[in-house]
Order: sequence, then C-alpha cells, then structure tokens
Amino acid sequence: MKRIGVLTSGGDAPGMNAAVRAVVRKAIYHNIEVFGVYRGYAGLIEGDIKKLEIGSVGDIIHRGGTMLYSARCEEFKTREGQLKGIEQLNKHEIEALVVIGGDGSYQGAKKLTEHGFPCIGVPGTIDNDIPGTDFTIGFDTALNTVIDAIDKIRDTATSHERTYVIEVMGRHAGDIALWAGLAGGAETILIPEAKDDMKEVLARLKRGTERGKKHSIIIVAEGVGSGVEFGKKIEEETKFETRVSVLGHIQRGGSPTAFDRVLASRLGARAVELLIDGHGGRCVGIQQNILVDHDIIEALSQTHTIDKKMYNLSKELSI
Repeated sequence: MKRIGVLTSGGDAPGMNAAVRAVVRKAIYHNIEVFGVYRGYAGLIEGDIKKLEIGSVGDIIHRGGTMLYSARCEEFKTREGQLKGIEQLNKHEIEALVVIGGDGSYQGAKKLTEHGFPCIGVPGTIDNDIPGTDFTIGFDTALNTVIDAIDKIRDTATSHERTYVIEVMGRHAGDIALWAGLAGGAETILIPEAKDDMKEVLARLKRGTERGKKHSIIIVAEGVGSGVEFGKKIEEETKFETRVSVLGHIQRGGSPTAFDRVLASRLGARAVELLIDGHGGRCVGIQQNILVDHDIIEALSQTHTIDKKMYNLSKELSI
C-alpha cells in the first residue's frame, strides 16, 4: 500500500477533523502517501483531490466540522457515478479509500467495495445510528451541546412555571434524545424506537402538576415528529403554558469533546492499520471500549437499536 485517499461525507460531526488527522499522520508514519478528497463523493466524481502532508492537518484536532468539506451527491448513488469516482481514484493512483461519515457515506463505501475498490468506513455522525459500534464520532459532543441547552431552558421553565418541548436531531434514531433526556432529567422522552402513547404523556404531566410540580421538560427526537406539533397538542389538551425549542444544527457544530477526539484518533488510525494489513471492505467501531471491525456489507444489513433498559430507567426516574 503506497497511496490512500480519505474523504468525509454526509452531515458533519465534531471529531471528523481529528479522524482525518489520524488517518493522514498514521499513514505518513508508515510511508504511505495520503490524498484528501474534498466535498465528499461529489468531489470524488469531479476529481477534487489533493495531496495532504503532515502540516495539512495541523491545528485541526480541536475544530468542529470538516476541513475536507462535505456535500450530498445523488449522482454517486448511480452505477455511472460510482465508476466515475473509481476512475478518478485510479487516475491519482489511489489504492484504497477511508470514508468518514454516517449511513449514507457507508452506503457509498459499500458500493465501491462491491466494485472491487478497497474501502474502510469510519463512523462519523452525531446520530449514533451506525451498526457495529457503541459510539460514533460526534455523538458525545452533540449530546453535551443538547444537555447544556436543556439545563439553560430548565432555568426559564422553572422561573415561568412552563412546560417546555425540546426537539433534538438524530434522524431515525433516538440516541441523542434518550441520552440527553436521561442526563437532563426530562420528564418525558419521545423516541422512534419506543413510541409513547400521547395519553400516557399527558397523564404523566397531570400527575406531576397534582403533586405540586411547576414545570416539565419533554424531549422529542426528530424521528418521532415535529416538536412544534407536540407542543400545540400538549397545550390544547392540558391548558398548561407550553413553549417549544427546536435545537437544530447547533447540535452538529462546536469543538469536539475529549471523548470524541480520542475516539476519532483511535478509529482513524485503526482504519489505516487495516489497509496496511491488506483488509478492505471493512468498517471500524468501538464495542465495550475495544476497537473492532466488521464486513461493511454485513454491518449495513444490521438494524440500529437502543438500550431498552436505559429507556425504561428514564421512565422510572421521571415519576
């Protein structure tokens, strides 16, 4: 292995830069040239590829976002687009590609693998919805951003004796909502993996009021539905003064936490090690604090799940 490429794709996540840095410096340490593919698969098709040196990734480990930029690319979902990408990789004599991103990015890496081009997937997404790993790069940072917002909103909810609905990101996964809700002491957590009956939510709110509770925090994962609509429904049914906060893309930015920086560094380096050992078509992850790797095609056939015990605990603690 003499020359590899690295790209980031899909939604940005804090820690992606740390992963890029690890890939570049680990490879150069082993006398492998590294080329950065800019703007994800769109840049791959267009040949937006440049050589990266040690200094190219200096002073980025603490920065959010991705220095390689990111973009959506419908063309790469087609066979023609995928072959154009491989043509560009061959043109630059790149022998393998490290793909840092979420589910859509993995799908692209899977397609390249099926065409016979070696790829390694590195899980970078705040959603924490990639099978085969306990945590994805960016999840911990996004989680702490949400918790900080919950704490601030709770101060206002207490002062004005209001019910607050907070909508968080996560696509079709409820990990951000579940972890942030449990850590933030939310009274109700609504996630797509365990849909609560609205009557139960309303009954919980009323029980709290009857025992003297002056405010409530309800966390809604975007995969369940609109936080605004839930807020309207709650206010109509209970007559409690209700406000809604949609946190939005603030969750995707910011300096990565120490956990995400270390996780990204470990996973990025492990991706290079796999390529050095001649393994392609894999995706790396961490399970029980041990680095693991799986066949990327098999991994994508699995379904993401949540920790049901944690979900049940959140309900028990919010009585």
